[in-house]
Amino acid sequence: MELSADALALLEDVRQARASRRTIVSRGGARGVDLAAAYAIQAALGEGVPVKGYKLGLLSPAKQAQMGIDAPIYGRIYPAMMLESPVRLTRFIQPRVEPEVAAVLRAPLMPDATPGAAAAAIGGWFLGVDLLDSVWEGYRFSAAEVVADNSSGGGFLIGGRLIDQQPNGVLRLYLNGTLRAEGDLRALGDLHERLCWLATMVGGLSAGQVVFFGSPAAATPAEPGALEVIGPGADCLIARLEAE
Repeated sequence: MELSADALALLEDVRQARASRRTIVSRGGARGVDLAAAYAIQAALGEGVPVKGYKLGLLSPAKQAQMGIDAPIYGRIYPAMMLESPVRLTRFIQPRVEPEVAAVLRAPLMPDATPGAAAAAIGGWFLGVDLLDSVWEGYRFSAAEVVADNSSGGGFLIGGRLIDQQPNGVLRLYLNGTLRAEGDLRALGDLHERLCWLATMVGGLSAGQVVFFGSPAAATPAEPGALEVIGPGADCLIARLEAE
């Protein structure tokens, strides 16, 4: 897709903000960039880098209506974004954390696949953390702006234990022993249908790719210390966030 002058300007704004690790102020709809162009910008920013997987966002109808869209959004996950503990917060601009679940694919998933095919393609589930990061000051942005900025993709943590069955129930996130976020995974909808939607949007998914399904809880600012995500069973993810 050939980018318009407005789209090229947005691409350069995001690229420079990421390179200098600074925030910029949203211009909202005044940019004149639609979602199709925003996804083209997202792809251009990661051109030449293999895609490790994808993240979903804005899953709830209420959030979509607030942003003036009628479907979720997605971002690309690159190998360098898959992190291990300890995580240094200085790599981010304005980090926030969300508790999530992720699935790893053991088989490819074609566009327009059925939910049954999506279920068969999943090799296992993990607890996860989406370390959000945004170039947009205060996380105030239009739908096109957030998509262009890779849907606030900063980094990702994945639990060390494979979960055979899809987790269902309440997911909780603690920072330094204090509960900061919780939500019921059922609020995310049918995750197999979400996976089918994503496969259609990106032209298919590959075996070995990981998909983060968004969070049932609000994001909370990251801070140094102990990070814990507690899943519906006895599953947990523990990591350390460091200031430097």
